[in-house]
Amino acid sequence: METKFGIMLIIGLLLCGCRSEEPSRKPVTADHAGEPVQVTVQGCKGCHRTMVSDSNHAMACTVCHQGDDSSSTREQAHSGLVAQPAHPEQMAASCGSCHPSQVAAAVTNPHFTLAREVNAVRFHFGASSPLSSLTQVPQREQIDTPLALSEDLLRKRCLRCHLYAPGDPYPYVGHGTGCAACHLRFENSRLQSHRFSPPGKRQCLSCHYGNYVGSDFYGTFENDYNWEYRTPYANRKPYLRPYGVEQLNLAPDIHQQRGLFCTDCHPSSGHDQPPPQQTALSCASCHAWQAGRPLPALPGLQVIDEQLVVTGTISGKQHQVPRLSDPAHEQYAKQVACQVCHGQWSFNDEVTHLLRSESEDYDPWERLTVQGSYELESLLEHNLYSEEDERAPAMADGISGELSPGIWYKGFGQRRWEAMVVRRDTDGIIKVFRPILDLRLSMVDEDESVLFDNIRGGDDGLRPYTPHTTGAAGLFYRDRFQHLLPDKP
Repeated sequence: METKFGIMLIIGLLLCGCRSEEPSRKPVTADHAGEPVQVTVQGCKGCHRTMVSDSNHAMACTVCHQGDDSSSTREQAHSGLVAQPAHPEQMAASCGSCHPSQVAAAVTNPHFTLAREVNAVRFHFGASSPLSSLTQVPQREQIDTPLALSEDLLRKRCLRCHLYAPGDPYPYVGHGTGCAACHLRFENSRLQSHRFSPPGKRQCLSCHYGNYVGSDFYGTFENDYNWEYRTPYANRKPYLRPYGVEQLNLAPDIHQQRGLFCTDCHPSSGHDQPPPQQTALSCASCHAWQAGRPLPALPGLQVIDEQLVVTGTISGKQHQVPRLSDPAHEQYAKQVACQVCHGQWSFNDEVTHLLRSESEDYDPWERLTVQGSYELESLLEHNLYSEEDERAPAMADGISGELSPGIWYKGFGQRRWEAMVVRRDTDGIIKVFRPILDLRLSMVDEDESVLFDNIRGGDDGLRPYTPHTTGAAGLFYRDRFQHLLPDKP
């Protein structure tokens, strides 16, 4: 019996040995780049097997990406390849071949040009004429004026998230370019699917994060950069920061709580400009609507039993739109903006300090290695903690991508959300204001000589802002603006 068992064991071992010498049947992955690849399916699908398009875009890959779909070799297949057909420089020829009106409208849309943001900063620091697009911001060879310094700030520090670039490679921040930024899903800066769809939360917040409008709608507030003021208490161990900096959870907007989404109120935010005769939409467009009047130009609105009802474009939920009933609405409607009473909180980041440095002294920034900029964070981590050679204090241009001397550090006098600033605007309406342009610009060269010191713009930097933190007004709403009303005789 023992002899028989021994013979069977030897046969089993021999069989295992033979099997181990058989060629591997594992599919070839990207980790085997450079090795000969046996492609069983010719063309793009031979390698890109997991990429599936939606039914409206079930066409050959080469329709948008060009290249050679008849080849089974990488070199020939990628000949003439357009890697980013939705990029603003390519989308007219690709997306525009089927969607010409949308593409034509998109290129002049504020989401593409960022003209309002760019000109606000430039005028604050001395510009006399506007630019029509972020691509026109001058690339200064010599920084000798506050305006030139602010334009370098725009190109290197501010303009990292726009539709000409893929954004910072944080998990929820990296996005596509051009049309793909809003209509395709990215995660960890990688395309997740070729299924085109209307923009969702992930797409909108890939740009509208970090204490900008969008963050407040979802009730998130970005922490300070100093490691002692971030929550939970931070250390140098790796941890997940989906938007680059930890966030506090505050009260989200009541519309978000009810299941509504950005495009329910901002339907033309990406393209398809509204007709010139259309009246600007406001809170009153829905909440002051009365039976018999035309419906506001918003998706998902209908009238049921003489009551205005909205259906969420994402959630599919139906909600009756509350009508204005409190006498205060009629009393103050022409004097006070809605959010003065209904805003639950607003961003109050003041003062924002920005330093352009060519110095190689990085030690003072150890507590501020988290900067809301992946590029700068990587440079500081490397130069402070790596045993490899230091990297030069250089930063990529957010528009051209070119690397040049000078990095931009950022810090705050304080980051707060309480005590909304309320004042009267130039049009006479009392509004919520925010220290958007409460900036201080400084600059030191490689010898640590101070070239600009704490330069401020032409005014206090407060600008009208609509906090997307709508909620009930509360009992003491008048206390927010009573002091700004004219004294009664």
